[in-house]
Amino acid sequence: MPYKQTFFRPPATKGLRASNWQKSSVKQAQYVKIWRRKLSAAKVFRTELCDILGIDYPIFLAGMGGLAGEGHAAQPALVAAVSSTGGMGVLGATGLPLEELRAEIREIKRLTSKPFGVDVLLPDEIAMSPPPNMSLSELKKKFIPQQYITFVEKLSAEYEIPLTETKLDFAFSEEHSKKQIEVMLDEGVPLYCSGLGIPDWVVPMAHEGGMKVLGLAGNVRAALRHKKAGVDFIVAQGHEAGGHTGRVGTFALLPQVVDAVSPTPVLAAGGIADGRGIVAALALGAAGVWVGTAFLFASEANVTEVHRKMMIEATEEDTRISRVWTGKTLRQLKNPIQEAFDKSGMPPLPMPVQILLMIDLIYSLAEAKRHDLLCAPTGQIVGMLKEIKPAKRIMEEMVESAVEILNETLPSKVTIRT
Repeated sequence: MPYKQTFFRPPATKGLRASNWQKSSVKQAQYVKIWRRKLSAAKVFRTELCDILGIDYPIFLAGMGGLAGEGHAAQPALVAAVSSTGGMGVLGATGLPLEELRAEIREIKRLTSKPFGVDVLLPDEIAMSPPPNMSLSELKKKFIPQQYITFVEKLSAEYEIPLTETKLDFAFSEEHSKKQIEVMLDEGVPLYCSGLGIPDWVVPMAHEGGMKVLGLAGNVRAALRHKKAGVDFIVAQGHEAGGHTGRVGTFALLPQVVDAVSPTPVLAAGGIADGRGIVAALALGAAGVWVGTAFLFASEANVTEVHRKMMIEATEEDTRISRVWTGKTLRQLKNPIQEAFDKSGMPPLPMPVQILLMIDLIYSLAEAKRHDLLCAPTGQIVGMLKEIKPAKRIMEEMVESAVEILNETLPSKVTIRT
């Protein structure tokens, strides 16, 4: 028997339908507002994910990392706020040195006793294996063609940003990735989330330590690889999503992934920022949602004021997909650096070589406070979002609107006859 979702209704009053009762007087309407604000403290709706992970709502904070020098959007304060409100906060930990990773996990545990996850980008194949103790300049000479280095130097000169060599704790070697997972296991992290890919050693290592694994997929083929690897959950991330994303839209991708990997629970990602998106995802077979852009508007998110202003002013047409920053397709707010690379005609280098190419420029731009030139990963749903607010309120509003749609809006608009 399939898992049943349960929903909450306001109390009946003198035989009135809930929808009519809500409209019967100003006083009762005020009561409804109070009732809705209390929904976040109750178990409003549940899917199988809630029981598996010990959370109240099947809403996950996307594990949004950051480019070098900018920090990561899904920082401990945001992770803890989402988890404390009943969702699943996920730390964006790509690129964090091991001791910083441990410190941030401990900070989350200090802020909340609720479950949370950690997300790192881990490609199936790593395009370079740097010898130990090799400097960045030596790595560049070994792996990067001169024309690419010249391109970055021209950008540096054009924007009058002197390049300074970056010190890098290399984050894309298999050895480093295994150490990251060891830290997570040591700290008792319940969920490991992997963007881009999951090498064959990851799932056995995580499961042996009692940690569940989630993998992101942009097409059915990738989802099937995740299922074969034995992951516990799969995120079907549509083309609309911010950050690393694929070529298939959420509405087309989600039901195909659900059918292909059943009974593995699937989360939907891409274009989801309110209750309407949650309900649509559930209707297409998802067991939950993976939400990024909406939480960039949380006051706890690590987002620069420049990028906040850009997001608030953006429309649904102001994002671009480029491979300039990482070598992988990544949706971001359009900016001059992305446009210059895309017009150059040079094919992107494989990940993480492209990161190695851009890293000095990224750090230098961050130090110069030229955030307008840096990557701002953002989904197309950004055009609908205009207000910075606490993560708790974002969670509450998503839950409240989803429940209202399921309990009232749809039944009032859809008639079923048998």
